[in-house]
Amino acid sequence: MSNWILVVDDDMLNLRVAEDILISKGMEVTCKASGEEALLFLQDNKPDLVLLDIHMQGIDGLETLKEIRKRHELDRIPVIFLTADEDSETETTGLTMGASDFIKKPFVPEVLYVRVRNTIELNRLQNNLSSEVIRKTAEIVKQQARIERMSLQIVQTLSSVIDAKDTYTEGHSERVAEYSKEIAKRAGFSEKDQNSIYIMGLLHDVGKIGIPDSIINKPGSLTEEEYDVIKRHPVVGAHILKNITEFPELVTGARWHHERYDGMGYPDGFSGGNIPVEARIICVADAYDAMTSRRSYRNILTQEIVKLEIEKGKGTQFDPFFADIMLAMIEEDKEYKMKQ
Repeated sequence: MSNWILVVDDDMLNLRVAEDILISKGMEVTCKASGEEALLFLQDNKPDLVLLDIHMQGIDGLETLKEIRKRHELDRIPVIFLTADEDSETETTGLTMGASDFIKKPFVPEVLYVRVRNTIELNRLQNNLSSEVIRKTAEIVKQQARIERMSLQIVQTLSSVIDAKDTYTEGHSERVAEYSKEIAKRAGFSEKDQNSIYIMGLLHDVGKIGIPDSIINKPGSLTEEEYDVIKRHPVVGAHILKNITEFPELVTGARWHHERYDGMGYPDGFSGGNIPVEARIICVADAYDAMTSRRSYRNILTQEIVKLEIEKGKGTQFDPFFADIMLAMIEEDKEYKMKQ
């Protein structure tokens, strides 16, 4: 299947260069010289991806993207901005508005092609996720045991794909799921609820599919604007999982695992018992694994520091009851095996 790309740029040379590069890679290309032309074209056409210049006469790229995102039928088409700027503020604004990536001009042919191809593939994975899980769930009616095992393998594989976006957190979702299940077990949850929390833990970061790799893998600390983009992932994750009606609880772990017990978390600012209990459990497990995993800017924290941080977060970041269970698990881990 040939990918169809809409290229929008008011510079005829840029249009021709992008067209030649993509056609040489076997892609179909349609070129438009303004935002107005692009919006008119999109009324009756749905390309696989839009390459959109930021600075154009008339409607600029940011305004064109805003109009595209207003149309429900176009909401899932990925948009990559084209720019010669080095303006990080404009880049952050574009990403916050829903752009998938930025490509610098003048074009490097292989970079242009690879980013276009990868963005299309990632977008298809995101769009197909809900329907695929629903289809698998329907088969459980006929072959319950076999499909349950298969579904778990699919979710585990998907969690591995999510973790693979981050160079420094391989296995993160699996560990969070295991820690969450153990906390639930010690808290007296039924085996069924323990297994549900395990699945929620595996998919709690599914929204990172929609966050650019350049931000997820940035060495060192994020800027405030980049952090705002990262903070979108709980909402993106909930949007991906919301249509899986056979397992509506999946949304819980994805949307609310960054809420804080004191109400200072995100995305909804819930506090205390208003935060779903599963999310309160995953919050502790997620924070623990973050501290016991390597990062570009630091190594794994010592067990003593991790204990102090969880103790300090009781009643502010964490539900005190589940924080105490996590502290008991740490205390029992004499050889410090619970780490990346």
